Amino acid sequence: MTRRQKKAAWRIAAAAVLLAAAWPLPLHGPARLAAFLIPYAVVGWDVLKNAGRNIVHGRVFDEKLLMAIATIGAFATGEYPEAVAVMLFYQVGELFQSIAVGRSRKSIAELMELRPDYANVLRDGQELRVDPDEVSIGERIVVRPGERVPLDGTIVEGATAVDASALTGESMPLDKNVGDALVSGSVNLTGAVTVQVERVFSESTAAKILELVESASEKKARAERFITRFARWYTPAVVIAAVLLCVVPPLFPGQTWRVWFSRALIFLVVSCPCALVISIPLSFFGGIGGASRRGILMKGAGDLETLAGVRTVVFDKTGTLTTGRFAVTGRFPAGGVTETELLEAAAAAERFSNHPIAAAVLQACQSGIDPARLKHARAHTGHGVEVCFDGRRIFAGNAGLMMQIGVTPAECTEPGTVLHIASDGRYLGCIVVSDTCKAEAVEAIAALNRLGVTKTVMLTGDRRNAAEAVAQRLGLTEFRAELLPADKVDAVESLLREGQPLAFVGDGVNDAPVLARADVGVAMGALGSDAAIEAADVVLMDDSLLKLPEAIMLARRTMRIVRQNILFALAVKALVLLLGALGMASMWTAVFADVGVMVLAILNAMRALRAPKR
Repeated sequence: MTRRQKKAAWRIAAAAVLLAAAWPLPLHGPARLAAFLIPYAVVGWDVLKNAGRNIVHGRVFDEKLLMAIATIGAFATGEYPEAVAVMLFYQVGELFQSIAVGRSRKSIAELMELRPDYANVLRDGQELRVDPDEVSIGERIVVRPGERVPLDGTIVEGATAVDASALTGESMPLDKNVGDALVSGSVNLTGAVTVQVERVFSESTAAKILELVESASEKKARAERFITRFARWYTPAVVIAAVLLCVVPPLFPGQTWRVWFSRALIFLVVSCPCALVISIPLSFFGGIGGASRRGILMKGAGDLETLAGVRTVVFDKTGTLTTGRFAVTGRFPAGGVTETELLEAAAAAERFSNHPIAAAVLQACQSGIDPARLKHARAHTGHGVEVCFDGRRIFAGNAGLMMQIGVTPAECTEPGTVLHIASDGRYLGCIVVSDTCKAEAVEAIAALNRLGVTKTVMLTGDRRNAAEAVAQRLGLTEFRAELLPADKVDAVESLLREGQPLAFVGDGVNDAPVLARADVGVAMGALGSDAAIEAADVVLMDDSLLKLPEAIMLARRTMRIVRQNILFALAVKALVLLLGALGMASMWTAVFADVGVMVLAILNAMRALRAPKR
């Protein structure tokens, strides 16, 4: 508990003791009134003060005014214990609210620990401890074990393991060596490293995430906006209704002013909208906080609400469903040629190329190719390459290159990029290079289907047969191939016209237009990606596709809690309001309908903070 919360708890306890002591005393008249005014003043003076202050500032209708009117009215009718109890339980509810909000803020505030306190910068041969804001791009900093990485950069000296759980939600340490990137906010675990800074602090990953989290609570969901508008009209409406309930019935024969005044007070207590006004924003706040602990950052409650309703999920292919790294997936040597000979010839031809396909071929070839064995390398633009290897002319490229040199290539229907190899007019075979699917992709798509996502679509610029193979392997319902970047936006537009809430999932680097156009843009693997954090509505900080169904599950769980609180609060209040107007509800019933419902709604809202384990 905070100091303020402890002070409130002591006041509540003191008032409860004084109320319990005054209740059985055989006092009458002014003495009895004084005995109950003491605990009332102890527990309720701040409510009366704030109600008066709000009236002075023009904020007349709020729950504090309702409590003040109801309790003062109860004193006026001689219901002294009930008056103190109403204020006492109201303050208990306020304390519960404060503790709940504090826990939610603490969850989100854990991300605030991403902000480093200092950076050890190397200047003029000396190591200086400075504020991270004072370090420029290109300078070198030292990060020792146990320290938080203050700025984004690349390791130039040393090796270590880092804990990026505050960013990704995953506790597995990541090994980092010279040449690897380090992102601000992660914690150095094992070895001291020297890092060359690549971004100033205001543009660093930690700063971007802090800015995102700090602004998340300002973006309200539709349910929150409804509750705000509802309270604005509801509170004055119930005050007017209570006045009418107090004044109108006594005008008829046989009705007494005292009875209807008491019923109007009960009506006021019951009608206080605390449960809704407090628990709904708290539910969203808890949902956002619980998701952030899993490395799922949502830019606002509105994005959480939209994500919960998603029924169509559209994926970019490369880097999202696939690893984005090419590998040799098929080897088809011609007759009389071994796989080793085929790979060696292909690796020789691709030795001087920096194309990703060439890198995949070189990685697949077990024997290294000595550059001294290669001569006269030549590129055939748009078709392939040619090289002299151990005195032989090796050609590697597409079917068109093979036809140019008078070699008939074999037909290959395998999905991927087909690389045909020939040597001195002899066809050696072909190699298929393709992007590999992520290991968890099938499980993630199946999890989305279990969550009720009715359509999963892949968009790619790849050839149709390659796209179809990936779609079938992963269990996607649709795919659209051979798309230019602008075509992806058009594809999403056509899917949006079907009327289903749509999420687009991409790597955030080159998918910004589509991320912005979708109902919910989801950027994954966004650790260190400014484009992802800027363009997306939901940011998955690591590269695991399984975070996507988890994000949808958490969003739907939060929305269930919101709906439960709305229905429960309105149902109980409607019932007790009716009973109170008919004279069938006491002040104690009113206390439960107000404070009891508020406490239960707050406790239910706090469940959103505790994300269930996978």
